Amino acid sequence: MIYLQLFLTFLKIGAVSFGGGYGMIPLMREEVLANGWLTEDAFMNFIAVSESTPGPIAVNMATFVGSSQGGILGSFLATLGVVLPAFIIILIVSAVLKNILKYAGVQAVLGGIRPAVVGLILATSITMIISTIFNVATIGDKMVVDWKGIVIFGILATLYFTLLKVKNKKLSPIIIILISAALGLLLYALPI
Repeated sequence: MIYLQLFLTFLKIGAVSFGGGYGMIPLMREEVLANGWLTEDAFMNFIAVSESTPGPIAVNMATFVGSSQGGILGSFLATLGVVLPAFIIILIVSAVLKNILKYAGVQAVLGGIRPAVVGLILATSITMIISTIFNVATIGDKMVVDWKGIVIFGILATLYFTLLKVKNKKLSPIIIILISAALGLLLYALPI
């Protein structure tokens, strides 16, 4: 039963989500928490791990959630469910792409989807900030400031913008992840 539920849930997520992996996170969060597959904290940890492992975040999240609930078969079915809609849509679009983009209706639909995707990503970012920095999972939870998280964020932001200003270069996402992991080990592992 869990295998079919994983497949159908992630098939639904893959079918109705636009904007790539980050656009899928709000719906994925809602489904995973509603099914009781993960807690809010575990979901945030899965996002962090998915972000730091190679591959698309949505595929990684589906794989990790599927694995946590149904082992190897669960991870396979959840991953298949999340990628199958995009695969089918890409096949169809590639067959008719040259002809379909010239229609004003198609351009209007895509123009309407773009702001919604930006809004979903922004809402996810705000939710993650509130959950990470203030340890708030739901409305009504008591806010507890995580000063270690704020320190890590401040150090990373300072490094990023300093490098951008001084060398006119952006800090590599890989370097950001490695520095944040080292800072996390330093600040959270030590009894400070």
